[in-house]
Amino acid sequence: MTLLKIILILVGLAFITFGYLIYFKEKYNLINGFEGEFKSGRKTEVYAKKVGLVELIIGIIFILIGIIVIIIK
Repeated sequence: MTLLKIILILVGLAFITFGYLIYFKEKYNLINGFEGEFKSGRKTEVYAKKVGLVELIIGIIFILIGIIVIIIK
């Protein structure tokens, strides 16, 4: 059970980090294949912002679940 708590928190931190870098710092190269599709006009910056926001939210959810599991035991 301890391993599950550690994994949840680490995955949450990874998602938060990538979500922050994509959404706030506009590091769109972290999205697989985005640069090429952006240049060809298939993807927009709005798409990249949505991907970053979703990753940020998923990371927050994972962190909260990990903390809740630690508190509840």
